[in-house]
Amino acid sequence: MAIYFISKFLPLIFSPLGITIILLIVCLFKKNRKLVFSALIILTISSIGIFAEFLWILLEYPIKRVGINDVRTAGAIVVLSGHNQSKRLDAGIELYNSKKSDKLIFTGGINPYSYDPRDRGKVLMDRSLELAIPSSNLYKTSEVLNTYEEAKATKKLFQKKLNLNSEEIILVTSAFHMKRAKKVFQREGFYVQPYPVDFKNYKFRNVIRNPMSWIPSADNLSKSSQALREFIGRVVYRAW
Repeated sequence: MAIYFISKFLPLIFSPLGITIILLIVCLFKKNRKLVFSALIILTISSIGIFAEFLWILLEYPIKRVGINDVRTAGAIVVLSGHNQSKRLDAGIELYNSKKSDKLIFTGGINPYSYDPRDRGKVLMDRSLELAIPSSNLYKTSEVLNTYEEAKATKKLFQKKLNLNSEEIILVTSAFHMKRAKKVFQREGFYVQPYPVDFKNYKFRNVIRNPMSWIPSADNLSKSSQALREFIGRVVYRAW
C-alpha cells in the first residue's frame, strides 16, 4: 500500500501545480522574484488549451482506431479497469458478441484512497451479467493497483483457471494508455492485439482556431496534469 501511495504521490509533485507550489515555497525562503515568475509561467502555460491538447495528441500518437472486422479471434478479451470504464466495457461486449473470443476478462482495479473503493472489475462483471453474458464466460483477476499488477494478475489467471493453448489476447483500454499497457502485457509473454477506445479525437488545426484554447482554465490544467502523469508512467514502465 505504501508503494501505491508513493506511485500516486510522485506524479503530483511533478505536475504543473506541484512544481508551482514547490517554487513558491522555495521563494518564501529565498525571496527570489525569478522563482515567482517561473511558477506563474508554468501554471499559465499548463492551463492553456493549446498546451493541454498538444500533450494529448502526443499521447495518442501513433495509436489508431481498429475496426471490429480487423480483429482476429484470440484466447481472451482483456478489459482493463480505469478511466472511462463504460467505453471499455462497451468495446469488450462488442468484441465478445462478434465472437472474437468466448472469454471476457476484467481486471480487478481498486483505489484504496477513493471515496468508492469497490473492485472496478466486479462492477464491470456485474454489468456484463445484466447484459446477458453467461457467467461461465466471464472472469476477473484478483484485486490490482496498477497496470503492472494487471498484467501479472492476468498471467496468473491464464495459468491457473483458463485452459488455453494460446496466450494471444485482445487488449481493451483507452487510447492514451494503450502504448504503456501493451508493453507491460508483452513482457508477461502475451501476444497483444490492441483494441484502443476513448479517443480524444483532437485535431491540432481545429484546436488552434478555437479562441477558448488560448484562455487558461482549471479544466485545461487538469488535462495537462493527467497527460503528464501518463508520460511519467511511460518513463517508469520504460514503455516508449
